[in-house]
Amino acid sequence: MPYAEAFALQQRLVGERKRGEIADQLLFVEHPHVVTMGRNGHQENVLATPVLLERAGIEFHETDRGGDVTYHGPGQIVGYPIFDLREWKRDVMAYVRGLEQV
Repeated sequence: MPYAEAFALQQRLVGERKRGEIADQLLFVEHPHVVTMGRNGHQENVLATPVLLERAGIEFHETDRGGDVTYHGPGQIVGYPIFDLREWKRDVMAYVRGLEQV
């Protein structure tokens, strides 16, 4: 699934989850070649020029997520949790630590 399509789906599901219309969700997606840059990203960490990325067929997307620059591509499965973190005391870091331990 292209990154932009997966991101739009996530945004829709987040809205539904916030309104209590759906339960927690966990999406598993495989993307075509894409590089994303999160809120904490630095352009100098993108090691290819926009022209080179385009020639190689690699999309580039800035996102509202944390993190820096990340590559996703065919054969890599990405999990996108859409959970109500009130059960985690609204503590994103505790949630991330829990995921790392799993």
